[in-house]
Amino acid sequence: MIILANDGIAKNAQKQLEDLGFTVDTNHYDGTDLEKRIREVDAIVIRSATKIREALIDVAVGGNLKLMIRAGVGLDNIDVAYAEEKGFVVRNTPSASSAAVAELAIAHMFSLARFIYISNVTMRNGEWNKKAYKGIELAGKKLGLIGFGRISQEVAKRALALGMEVIYYDMHNPDHALDCEYVTFDELLAQSDFISLHIPYIKEVGTVIGEEEFAKMKDGVYLVDTARGKVVSEDALIKALDSGKVAAAALDVFEEEPTKNEAIYTHPKISLTPHIGASTSEAQDRIGQETVRIIKEILM
Repeated sequence: MIILANDGIAKNAQKQLEDLGFTVDTNHYDGTDLEKRIREVDAIVIRSATKIREALIDVAVGGNLKLMIRAGVGLDNIDVAYAEEKGFVVRNTPSASSAAVAELAIAHMFSLARFIYISNVTMRNGEWNKKAYKGIELAGKKLGLIGFGRISQEVAKRALALGMEVIYYDMHNPDHALDCEYVTFDELLAQSDFISLHIPYIKEVGTVIGEEEFAKMKDGVYLVDTARGKVVSEDALIKALDSGKVAAAALDVFEEEPTKNEAIYTHPKISLTPHIGASTSEAQDRIGQETVRIIKEILM
């Protein structure tokens, strides 16, 4: 049987699959090449680069494909309901990258609070802006978490250890075992010094943070998005940064990736990373192991 790892796979996971007798194709296919190859393989493993939409699913019907795996948390780049309706098994690896994404979210909070992101740039330009970079401490600040799944709870643990007060809003998970307070969405917007998003992008819901939501926030709030770019309106964020409503923001995800929004990637109040939330050696190894387990469960 053939496994197509269209966006790559950890080497140790590839070896395990090959030792089990699978052929692992690590080439990347697009367009008509992907349409041809997807009919020939038994499983496809993707990360964020490959999109499996209805048209591609229709092409795969009647071929060898049985299993689609999103090697990561979100499933928004697979039309899951349609794929399952057509008889395919769809899985992801929801817990494997939780610690990695949580650590990046915390790192961005430090970066914003102490001007690390921008001082790194200005010093390389020969500037010594010591007086301009008077920061704040995270301890004692109120962190509002939008969504309270695995990643968000890992963020909460680290924030609590730093002495932050943590509040959260989640449509599906009002109960928890951590020392955090559940609040309404509007209460979270109004009370938080830092806001970090940990929710999927749902087409039917659309943007979660736009001009109306920014207006409800504290003046000088800090915003961190390591979830999905489209949950925050980039246009509304720019306006909020320029007005001072938002002191600074950190983005690991963007409405379009790679981002072509010059107003975003050149803004002096935005800390930027290129969607690297799960990009640690440890997380990729865990994702690989979970991928192997799923393939063994479904195909063996």
